Amino acid sequence: LHLSVLYYSLILWRCLEMNQESFLSCSCTIQGRANLTDQKLMFAHPHPALLNLRDAVHCLKPTAIIGVSAIGGAFTEQIIRDMASFNEQPIIFALSNPTSKAECTAEQCYQLTKGKAIFASGSPFNPVTMEDGRVLYPGQGNNAYVFPGVALGVIACGLKHIDEEVFLIAAETIVAQVLEEHLAEGRLYPPLSTIRTVSSAVAIKVVEYAFRSGMASLYPEPEDKESLICSLIYSTDYDEFLIDSYTWPEEASKIQTVKK
Repeated sequence: LHLSVLYYSLILWRCLEMNQESFLSCSCTIQGRANLTDQKLMFAHPHPALLNLRDAVHCLKPTAIIGVSAIGGAFTEQIIRDMASFNEQPIIFALSNPTSKAECTAEQCYQLTKGKAIFASGSPFNPVTMEDGRVLYPGQGNNAYVFPGVALGVIACGLKHIDEEVFLIAAETIVAQVLEEHLAEGRLYPPLSTIRTVSSAVAIKVVEYAFRSGMASLYPEPEDKESLICSLIYSTDYDEFLIDSYTWPEEASKIQTVKK
């Protein structure tokens, strides 16, 4: 519930650039507010209107805040400290792009929460070294983890309809690729260096779902779906980069005299 309130607040934080009245008209999702859409109405709850994000965080004490506002620095030092004060592991997602528009940087988040925060960003950030020597790797919440594998699976089996279940399967598959060692490094996603493996795993699960639900148009159903996916993945590995070349036989190069 608290997450929903803050989520909508951040989406519409841009209203502050216009005027305070505009922000009040579209900030927290509270009961009694006029013109609530059906999507917001289910999250609405009784609460006085809040003037800004800092007050909302301080008052509601959310477990997570998600930044999709493209307002750089929206997660101020005070907001981040407050999140750490009433959460053992505050969830702080600064998902706006580009880097200059991120609600906070990875270093700000980790340092201000003393490494307690569960952090993800839309922009890439370098690893952060803490005072105790720990090195934390910010997770980049990028659709590169999802769409290549989903598209490969859809094409491989000729999926007739891409429903929400496909993306839920993709999410669950990606989660399964996150190992304990990754979590210990502060990662929320598998390392990007393993993106090829992750995409293959997602594609295989999508193909399995397609045949299981009767939505695949490929016939007959392949027994080895992993081999199907692997056969469709382009490989950039070459045994030799040099172009194959052949020399003309020396004997054939000589002038030949035809005897009568």
